[in-house]
Amino acid sequence: MPDTQTLLTPMSFVPVLLEKVWGGRRLASLGKMLPKPDARYGESWEIADMSATSASGAGGGSFRSVICDGPLLGKTLHEAIAILGDALLPRRLLTPNAEFPLLIKFLDASEHLSVQVHPSPAYAAANPGAHLKSECWYVLDAAPGASVYIGLAPGVTPGAFAALCRAGDPGVAEAMRRLPAEPGTMFNLPSGTVHALGAGVLVAEVQTPSDTTYRLFDWGRRGREMHIEQGLASCLSDEPPEPRRLGDGETSAELVKTDDFTVTEHRILPGVATRLDGPCVLIGVEGQASLGATAPVFRGRTLLVPAAMASVSLSATAPARVLHVRFGHRGPRA
Repeated sequence: MPDTQTLLTPMSFVPVLLEKVWGGRRLASLGKMLPKPDARYGESWEIADMSATSASGAGGGSFRSVICDGPLLGKTLHEAIAILGDALLPRRLLTPNAEFPLLIKFLDASEHLSVQVHPSPAYAAANPGAHLKSECWYVLDAAPGASVYIGLAPGVTPGAFAALCRAGDPGVAEAMRRLPAEPGTMFNLPSGTVHALGAGVLVAEVQTPSDTTYRLFDWGRRGREMHIEQGLASCLSDEPPEPRRLGDGETSAELVKTDDFTVTEHRILPGVATRLDGPCVLIGVEGQASLGATAPVFRGRTLLVPAAMASVSLSATAPARVLHVRFGHRGPRA
């Protein structure tokens, strides 16, 4: 095998598409090849390194992204971590299982996703097998009037919300805070925040690598497992963080900062180089930028930049936007 230095290039991975009852066909607008002409695809897993998934999420098995170009073509991300070690990602950033500490996806919600919650820190600590899942959504596209549902509406008590969930009452949706899903908006969802992605919204999602999800309400759909009591026990009463976006005239803004990841949006202008340090993940959301001389970052493409590639630059010949994902100081908690 070549020496480590020759293997240190930005890495892209084979996207894996998941059919979902709430999915649609708009992942094709991000360059994804939809293999079945009539299937409804809800998720494109861009970067993943998980030894196990939930049965209702990705099917229950392991999920390892496969590198689709460069000198490590055909290797999994997990194998690349073993080969390159700290030159790819310092060990202190890996999960306790020595796996990649983030999960990167695109989601296409043709219909409402279930009202759901991921375990709160207290619930996860008290229940082995329940794993935190902090995430954020960056809106890439949205139908007119599309919304997201995050937290409880003003005046709604946790007890009133719990009663609606237990009864399967459609008033669950009205009891939640409904926010407009405008392209360019970032929503931060700490684990324990009740939420639902609304119909007509296409997002990029950055999260910790868990798919422990408790469904509280499923908009009248039948046949999917519900987790009312686990979910209600997991809900935080904290006010959810306010959505953020890049302001007019800004070229860079930190949209989310958590213990596990930080997401900054960069507007790349012609003739102006934006300097970045590895390790990081880049997600193209508008136009096309170039990382150095050879790695394009276009809408729908996700790149992993190794730790040893310090001080790289993004440039563009026309305005572009890129999400810059940096790693937290620790892997996700159990």
